[in-house]
Amino acid sequence: MVGAMTESTLDLTLDGPALTARLVDFPSVSGQEKELADAIEAALRTLPHLTVDRHGNNVVARTHLGRAERVVLAGHIDTVPIADNVPSRLDDDGVLWGCGTSDMKSGVAVQLRIAATVPEPNRDLTFVFYDNEEVAAHLNGLGHVAEAHPDWLAGDFAVLLEGSDAEVEGGCQGTLRVFLRTEGERSHSARSWMGSNAIHAAAPILARLAAYEPRRPVIDGLEYHEGLNAVRIEGGVANNVIPDACTVVVNYRYAPDRTAEEALAHVREVFADCGVAEFVVDDHSGAAMPGLSHPAAKAFMAAVGGTARPKFGWTDVSRFGSLGVPAVNYGPGDPLLAHKRDEHVRTDRITHCEERLRSWLTG
Repeated sequence: MVGAMTESTLDLTLDGPALTARLVDFPSVSGQEKELADAIEAALRTLPHLTVDRHGNNVVARTHLGRAERVVLAGHIDTVPIADNVPSRLDDDGVLWGCGTSDMKSGVAVQLRIAATVPEPNRDLTFVFYDNEEVAAHLNGLGHVAEAHPDWLAGDFAVLLEGSDAEVEGGCQGTLRVFLRTEGERSHSARSWMGSNAIHAAAPILARLAAYEPRRPVIDGLEYHEGLNAVRIEGGVANNVIPDACTVVVNYRYAPDRTAEEALAHVREVFADCGVAEFVVDDHSGAAMPGLSHPAAKAFMAAVGGTARPKFGWTDVSRFGSLGVPAVNYGPGDPLLAHKRDEHVRTDRITHCEERLRSWLTG
C-alpha cells in the first residue's frame, strides 16, 4: 500500500512509478487542481535549467538553450471524480492502482522525470501541466493558456502524454454533443388523446440512431471508427401527465478527415426529417489529423519504435494542431482503463516511456 500524501511537496528524485503514486495521492478532480499545481510549480522552480510560468492552475516550464527545435511535452493534471480508488496501491506484480494512474498521472510523472533528469536536451523543451481537461471544452486549461500566452506553447512538435499504452497514437477524433428536443402538449394520462406525447415524438430520432452505420475511414494508414450515439434522454413531468417536452442528448465522435463544420452539417442532415423542434449544440471540439508524415513525427516514431495507432477519443493534440504545432499522443497509461473504478497502470510502461523519451531527447 502506498500511503496518502501528508506533505504538499513532490520529490522529483523518485522513480517514475513512485512519482506516479505520489501524484495519484494528490486528489485533483477537475476544478480542484490547485494543491497539485502548487506542488508541481514548487518542484520545477528548484530546477535551475528551467524558467517557470503559471496561469491559473496551469504551469509551464521551459529550457532556453538555443536549440534548432523546440518540443512541447504536455499533460493534464486533473482526473474524473474519485471512485473509492485513492490512495494508490502497488501490487507485487508491478501494477499501480488508483484514480488517474492511466489517465494521466503516469504521463505527468514521465514529464516531471524528464524535466528533472534531462537538463541539456538535444532540443529545447517546454513542459505544460494544465487543468480541467476532463470537463467542458471552455474550461480547458490548455485553451486558457493558448488564449492568454500563446508564446508559452510555441514549438515545432508536441507530445501529449495521454495514455496510449506506450504506443504512438496519431491524431484524435472530434467530439460533438447536441441536444435534440421534441415538443408535445400536456394532458392527463387518463385522457391522453387530449395531449401529444413528446417522448413518443423522439422515436424517429432513436430509430435513426439505431440504424446508423458509422464510417471507418483510413487516414495516413490508420483506420478510425466513428460513432453517433444517444448518451442521455430526458423527459416527463409526472407519472400521470403526458409529457410536452423531451430531449435526446447525442454524441458524435468523428474521424479527422471531417472539419468541425462538416461534422455539424452531417449531424443536422441525419436528423433533418425526424421531427426535431430544437437543435442545440452543447459542446464541440474538432478532430486532429494524424500528422505522422511530418519530419518531427517521423523522427519521434523512429526513436520510440512500435506501430502507430489511431486515437479513439478526443485529446488536446487537436488544440496543438489549431496552434500550428504537429502533435501525437504517447503515454504509459492504457486508454481502455481511463475513468474506470479499477483504473491502473503497469509500472514497466511508465519506465519504458521515460526511457524512450530520454533516449530521443539525449541521443
